[in-house]
Amino acid sequence: MPAPAAQRLIVIVLFEGVDLLDVTGPPEVFSLVRRETDDATGYRVVLAAETAAPVTTAAGVRILPDLTFDEAARSRIDTLLVPGSVEVDERRRVRALTDPAVVDRVRTLAARSRRVASVCVGAHLLAAAGLLDGRRATTHWSTAGQLADEHPEIEVDPDPIFIREGEVWTGAGISACLDLSLALVAEDFGEELALRVARQLVMYLKRPSGQSQFSVPLEPVSTTRRIEELRHHILRNLSGRLTVPDLAARAHVSERQLTRIFKTELGTTPSAYVESARVELARHRLESTDATLERIATACGFGTVDTLVRAFRRRLGTTPTDYRQRFRTAAAPAAPAVADPATAPTAVPAAVGSAVTAAGR
Repeated sequence: MPAPAAQRLIVIVLFEGVDLLDVTGPPEVFSLVRRETDDATGYRVVLAAETAAPVTTAAGVRILPDLTFDEAARSRIDTLLVPGSVEVDERRRVRALTDPAVVDRVRTLAARSRRVASVCVGAHLLAAAGLLDGRRATTHWSTAGQLADEHPEIEVDPDPIFIREGEVWTGAGISACLDLSLALVAEDFGEELALRVARQLVMYLKRPSGQSQFSVPLEPVSTTRRIEELRHHILRNLSGRLTVPDLAARAHVSERQLTRIFKTELGTTPSAYVESARVELARHRLESTDATLERIATACGFGTVDTLVRAFRRRLGTTPTDYRQRFRTAAAPAAPAVADPATAPTAVPAAVGSAVTAAGR
């Protein structure tokens, strides 16, 4: 049945192994537009795939397409939404996938679309289709390096939640599909309506800062046994003295040699690694305990609240107080052990609650 004239047709691309939230998240946003208005304005969202057969997502959930790619290509598409998919190897390294057949379909459908947007690693499909050439784009932080390496013609910026370049939009990882969808709603129907939709979703209309605020970059595990032992010593003793001279003495190497090994093996300096681990522990304590900033600063090895604040601003682009207000969970008797930033993904859920602006700490 043809869509009412007032509705905008959004086509979401489906293919085997697609990330589930990339597909289901945006329609939740778009469906609330109709609920928040008194007329027929809004969107008509359809899922398109190669055939009418169910598509199995990366989560194992099967989704039934509304129409085939050929049928979609005969329509006037307002927005083509392109999700992505990844593979993870035995070392937990993430790589975005780009099926040439899907790339061809995306290229064809994009030519029929007023606007094209990628969700998460869907940016890799847009890039392979030539739709990002000469543009600035973002994707999930874990595959930003891959995108930059494979497509030097693209200016890859891994930090923004989303980027608009003309009528081509690229969104960051996972739950950022909701932020991108809200931005599309704001462009189409104004920020007042988008704000009402955001309130229904218990989200910010404009999330503060960028992806780096919500995920700690994964660091490769060292292949040197001496550095691995030192790294685990750091993680067990974050509240203690972890200066470069102390660490070098423990590893029985010079300070210069220790710095050189860390840069080679872990891609960072000893001091930066220690600070990253301490910030990670502080994040967990802010999320799950009622401890004061003074106690957290001491327990995480920062010494003073000012040092804690400076580290948070440097690493996450926010303050400890603002972070706690947005990511606070139920109180726990004790903070969980720090996640090893060399092995554990620690993506934080999308911001919830009313928008609060915190100054200072």
